[in-house]
Amino acid sequence: MFDLTFLQICAWLLYAVSIAVVIYHVDFKLFASSKKTQHLVLGASVSVFGLWLFRVGVTPGLDVHFLWLTALTLLLGLRWALLSGAITLLVSTVAGYDSWAMFGVNGLLGVTAPIGLSYLIYSFSFHKLPRHFFVYVFVCAFFAGAAMIALKMLLLGGYFYLEGAYDTDVIVDTYLMLIPLLVFSEAMLNGMTMTLLIIYKPSWVYTFYDKYYLDK
Repeated sequence: MFDLTFLQICAWLLYAVSIAVVIYHVDFKLFASSKKTQHLVLGASVSVFGLWLFRVGVTPGLDVHFLWLTALTLLLGLRWALLSGAITLLVSTVAGYDSWAMFGVNGLLGVTAPIGLSYLIYSFSFHKLPRHFFVYVFVCAFFAGAAMIALKMLLLGGYFYLEGAYDTDVIVDTYLMLIPLLVFSEAMLNGMTMTLLIIYKPSWVYTFYDKYYLDK
């Protein structure tokens, strides 16, 4: 067993409730009857998990890795992206790459918040900006990818500060200072992924509609 702090208990409960709400609103009958959806969700989960294996960190808990969650959101849509992210985090935790004590915190700050921000940026772009191929790539994928990894690192840094686990200098010097180095790479990863998908497999991408972005 493991000891949980008050914040970790709250995070566990909030994350459990959020996933339960998502599960309640997901159409599993459609999932069971659609081989395409099954392959996309499971394939995306495996791909993201494989990427998460490559992580670096000097201080326990403050390790860094690419997220790829913006591409996951654009590919699957909000609900399936949240479930796919939860599956990935669960497998990563079972495999020992993340701790069970941090499962709720990682779920809220490392999965739900980045996916939520990515979807908000997509939704804002779809309703408020010109519906153009390059707007989709640069705003919904490139910019959102940069924003969501910065958000995740800021939130996680704030969590460790509130817990008193590390001094501010340690959090800033060994973790937050890496944000400028990661945002462009994460943006490129998500931007290139979505560019390739909407060129070669646009039917796979839940949030990309030919009639809005191509038929002008």
